[in-house]
Amino acid sequence: MTDEPAEHQEALERNDIRHGVVHDTDRAAGIVSRGAAAGIDVAIVATLMGACYLGLLLVRLAINFTPHWSWVSAILTTTGFLALSVVYLFACWAISGRTAGSAIMGLRVVGVRGQHLRPTQALLRSLICVGFAVGLGWCAVDSRRRSVADILARTRVVYSR
Repeated sequence: MTDEPAEHQEALERNDIRHGVVHDTDRAAGIVSRGAAAGIDVAIVATLMGACYLGLLLVRLAINFTPHWSWVSAILTTTGFLALSVVYLFACWAISGRTAGSAIMGLRVVGVRGQHLRPTQALLRSLICVGFAVGLGWCAVDSRRRSVADILARTRVVYSR
């Protein structure tokens, strides 16, 4: 017999514990950690957008040599930022359930029963999060720490070890 606790020994016998496997907890993430993760993700998308915009500007300068700002550019920049945000969130959540911000903060988006997100759930959640970002604030008053996107897309954000 080993000196390990009985629960740990049983888990080893069932082969539930594997080296390097990430396990999620059932504890729902709160507004502070989710807000910090969202802030990191916004900074990443803004950096990507800025790099794309700078590249297009350099191409435009190479062709015309007369840069100018117009309202059309502002609309395209805003639309591009929103579209890039949806694509970024959708891809991250559909592939791993984590964005860069949530990985840094130790969070993961899962289905209501803890399962991996379906692509339709990931797309719906990303559209809601970008289109109604203020809905994140609802998790501060909800007893189960759910945002509007969590309620509508039937997801949860949990701490991940």
